[in-house]
Amino acid sequence: MVDLELDDGLAVITIDRPHARNAISLETMDQLDKALDGADGARALVIKGAGDKAFVSGGDLKELSAIRTELDAAAMAWRMRSICDRIARFPVPTIAALNGHALGGGAEVAVAADIRLAADDIKIGFNQVTLEIMPAWGGAERLAALVGKSKALLLAGTGMILAAAEAERIGLVDKVLPRASFDEQWRDIARRLATRPGGEIKRVIAGVPTTEAVAAFARLWVADEHWAAADKVIKRGK
Repeated sequence: MVDLELDDGLAVITIDRPHARNAISLETMDQLDKALDGADGARALVIKGAGDKAFVSGGDLKELSAIRTELDAAAMAWRMRSICDRIARFPVPTIAALNGHALGGGAEVAVAADIRLAADDIKIGFNQVTLEIMPAWGGAERLAALVGKSKALLLAGTGMILAAAEAERIGLVDKVLPRASFDEQWRDIARRLATRPGGEIKRVIAGVPTTEAVAAFARLWVADEHWAAADKVIKRGK
């Protein structure tokens, strides 16, 4: 099951399959696609797993083991890769809230997001090689963009599993949060992103012509929200 929560501009998608450690099945892919449709219009998006054991434990091997031809394997890979691409291209800031371990395909979902927030006791790894396969959902390319090509090859090529602190040190995870306050802190960060012009900032960071970046700033400058915030600062200075 995939749940969608909408809360004042913040969309939270939860993969809730406790019997499979939140692994991705074909039905889960369909539900993720629908949840992303439902999140359209949000100002920030969070993707997380249910519980505190697994973010996403990868693909659901019990179901996906029925795929036995190259054609079907390619179709499955394209299906989930397109969903990860949707997450990566989502027009507002996206956060992977790593409530539990993110392994194999789960790590691929995590790196599709703009930001990764991790509980301090989780592990993350591109360990597909233990099954004699490779990342197929765009994760290898996104991993290389985050940590560099040589380190990406080392991690994905050996299937190395990293603790949260080490993942943060190399730039795979952006911020590690205490387990005791994890839910409160990721939601606070997400809400702050949802109440600010994160979408415009994301677009400029992704790379737009200077004229578009300046135009985006100008639109925000003349907006009522800017002047309301500016008036508060001016009044505090008196």
